[in-house]
Amino acid sequence: MAKEQQAGIKIGTWISLVVRTVLFPVFVLLPAGTWQWWDAWVLIGLWLIFFAVLTPLLVIHDPELLAERMKVSPVQEGQKGWDKVIMVLIVIVGISLYIVPGFDVIRYEWSEPLPRWIQIIALVAHVPLFLLLGWVMLANTYLSQVVKIDHHREHTVITGGPYKIVRHPMYTVVIVLFLAFPVALGSRIGLIPASLLAVLLIIRTALEDRTLHAELSGYPEYASVTRYKLLPGIW
Repeated sequence: MAKEQQAGIKIGTWISLVVRTVLFPVFVLLPAGTWQWWDAWVLIGLWLIFFAVLTPLLVIHDPELLAERMKVSPVQEGQKGWDKVIMVLIVIVGISLYIVPGFDVIRYEWSEPLPRWIQIIALVAHVPLFLLLGWVMLANTYLSQVVKIDHHREHTVITGGPYKIVRHPMYTVVIVLFLAFPVALGSRIGLIPASLLAVLLIIRTALEDRTLHAELSGYPEYASVTRYKLLPGIW
């Protein structure tokens, strides 16, 4: 790859990271109608710390993965057609996941806030979930945002680390994070988009697994050893 192209990718990656970092608290706090929502600031702080720690690690160990994860468009070249539909739905529902808690808990008080102890558990749970997410990302350099066989980087089967436990550990962690997000903010209504996202990811897991069986060399053999997709002993 030419140096100019590499430099362009690095600049685009950092711009994408900065934009996401700025927009994240805006999406969460603006619907609340106030910046003085301390539960949200604690949660936002945890996410920003995660980004601040993981990004330099990927810059050092896997800049190509960082560039792949920072792509803005949910529709990309080489992506499966069915995944384009699912990704558009994930983006739409994902935005509602961010904005609904502020409307629900602060601005309009649509529902009774969840008990404080449940919020604290969900908030604390983010820490081990972030550690697991980082483990997954450092283990799999082909962890694209979209479903595709990355022929450009000679896509191969990843079998180590968390991939010894389940075949799609990223989805396992992200589903729990989706559910923990509105709970940490005390939002009952926020569990609706979180549950929809979980369903979309479960569907995507099944379709992606079928694609990998059909198109990625060595995957059927790997699947015969690592039997479960998301939860050991269940599925």
